[in-house]
Amino acid sequence: MPSNGAAQSGASAGRMNPSASSAEASDHGENPTEAWRMAFGRTQQGEGTPGPSPRRKRQRIDGDRFIPSRSGRDLQAGFQLIPPPPRPTPQKGRPRSPPRGYRSQRSEEADQTFRDLLRAELFDDTVPHTSPRWTPENDHRMRTPPRNTDPTLPTPSTPSKGLFQYVSPRHQHLVGLSTPKKTPQRAHSLLPDPTLDTYSTTPITYNSQQMLLAPRRQHRTVAKVPFKVLDAPNLAEDFYLNLVDWGSKDVLAVGLGTGVFMYNAQNGKVAKLCTLEDDKVTSVAWIQKGTHIAVGTKKGLVQIWDAQKFKRLRTMTGHTARVGSLAWNSHILSTGSRDRSILHRDVRAPDQWIRQLVGHKQEVCGLNPLFSFTEHIAAVKALAWSPHQRGLLASGGGTADRRIIFHDTLRGTVRNDIDTGSQVCNLMWSKNSNELVSTHGYIQNNLVVWKYPSMTRVASLTGHTYRVLYLAMSPDGTQVVTGAGDETLRFWEVFKPKPKVRLLGGSIELPVIR
Repeated sequence: MPSNGAAQSGASAGRMNPSASSAEASDHGENPTEAWRMAFGRTQQGEGTPGPSPRRKRQRIDGDRFIPSRSGRDLQAGFQLIPPPPRPTPQKGRPRSPPRGYRSQRSEEADQTFRDLLRAELFDDTVPHTSPRWTPENDHRMRTPPRNTDPTLPTPSTPSKGLFQYVSPRHQHLVGLSTPKKTPQRAHSLLPDPTLDTYSTTPITYNSQQMLLAPRRQHRTVAKVPFKVLDAPNLAEDFYLNLVDWGSKDVLAVGLGTGVFMYNAQNGKVAKLCTLEDDKVTSVAWIQKGTHIAVGTKKGLVQIWDAQKFKRLRTMTGHTARVGSLAWNSHILSTGSRDRSILHRDVRAPDQWIRQLVGHKQEVCGLNPLFSFTEHIAAVKALAWSPHQRGLLASGGGTADRRIIFHDTLRGTVRNDIDTGSQVCNLMWSKNSNELVSTHGYIQNNLVVWKYPSMTRVASLTGHTYRVLYLAMSPDGTQVVTGAGDETLRFWEVFKPKPKVRLLGGSIELPVIR
């Protein structure tokens, strides 16, 4: 029998390593390996009372405890840079997130401000220094004790009255003068420059602070929801048709199936203009000034109607397939068809058409071009001339292209292009400002207001569940109406009214300079 001390030391050794336990088991006539495995298995399975877990001997550290030095840190600026905790968003009634690939104008301007700030902080050549640079002339300031080169200057053994006088970094070149009486008058008349980084409590330079504090341009707010929604049953979901147009008399014409309906935006009344027999409406277009409206049909006919008298004036032939696009220029009507031809017609002449244009390889779904541009790689329906700049044409590509391209038709060159991320169905310029609106299909199904020439997004408006294939603008240029395959017409307030000049006797409207 071992003594108590030996037993205690053996037990202590058993807790430290398994070798002692194995030796103890061998004294009792057991297999050391089996005994250790059984003891370990009971501990893992919870059978019996587990022994204390093995402990690792701590390594002794000789030395004082570590005290961090915070003298070189700006705690106040660091605290201000800590982002606030995120606010919990309620699950019910949570607003819909913006479509993927689109960001608001505020976010884009914030990104641009950050890029400008980063560029100014990294590449500014006029960064002020908190201490003077070393030169052979001021070498005596960098040594301790200072080395006097002028015998008239005081030495450390004979301190002057201004020994503990504070001198700002801007006036460090005055250090070492014998007495304050000999200090130039300019040192007392000038105050320390607050723009130096020495006095700054923020981690950015003074110039960057001035850039961030500069007044920002006010953002124009655009209503995110339509102010009016109308049902449009049987509104065709066809990319190549043009079934909505807003006339100069503030009357909206819509082709629905076999009929043409008119909606008066002033009084809200709806009237039916006509019903086609054994045919369908494929396009409608108002004349610029007046009450005449052109209606294209599936059989390739073009009808001219007097909307005020509800009377058909004439029917014009010439196409062998449906007429999907119409465009007026005074009394000249241009029609585009699936037969890949364009016909120019004078509605005052008895002839069916006065000129024919051939050259398209597919259906003509939009009219306006002057040059032949080949930058798009998909169908081009969206075409719009700028009313503010002569010769500027905007065009939008289909699903495989998704770009808006701006053409200089005077020189036959491309000025700019932007990838919108979805099919471009329509383009229309504002009559009152240098902005334009585009409608989109796959995959966004929305309309976007753009600022030209920066092409920043002023607003992205959603509401339609199908492709936004139809677009028309009000006579005053402040409202647009959109139509989609979800058989709805939605009215939006997107542009500002035309500016007016106030005079002593009243106000007048400024004409748009083209």
